[in-house]
Amino acid sequence: MAYTESLEQISSALMRRGWRLVTAESCTGGLLSGLVTSRPGSSSWFECGFVTYSNQAKSNLLDVPHELIERVGAVSAEVVEAMVVGALKRSGGDVAVAISGIAGPEGAVPGKPVGTVFIAWGDRDALPSSRRFTFSGDRDEVRRQAVDQALMGLAERYR
Repeated sequence: MAYTESLEQISSALMRRGWRLVTAESCTGGLLSGLVTSRPGSSSWFECGFVTYSNQAKSNLLDVPHELIERVGAVSAEVVEAMVVGALKRSGGDVAVAISGIAGPEGAVPGKPVGTVFIAWGDRDALPSSRRFTFSGDRDEVRRQAVDQALMGLAERYR
């Protein structure tokens, strides 16, 4: 996995801009925030992390509308994009990444098998964009792949 390289790129880019990162995590349960904060010096570019595992937490902490979750499901592009917007609104961060998915072994629904993960990236100057992934492996592998893709996406967008 490309954690070290991605984190180096992200930290350099955010410090150069004077920006701070916010994370909004569901299926990864804080794994991304934990990895970011394991890096020495991350306090200069990491603002905070939201672990919003339940739908209620997504609504209460990140202002994701209940109706949106009911209509499209928590594992969707629309919800992770709303999580990015909410994370930026509820924090002092400048750039955000959000993750929601089905890590397994249960939880699959029609059209969204185990391993389905949506990740969104955004900042205060642009609308969020998202991407759907289908990862393989057990629960831990799905979660690690989601974190890796979230970091690579940040590194690509904020060089």
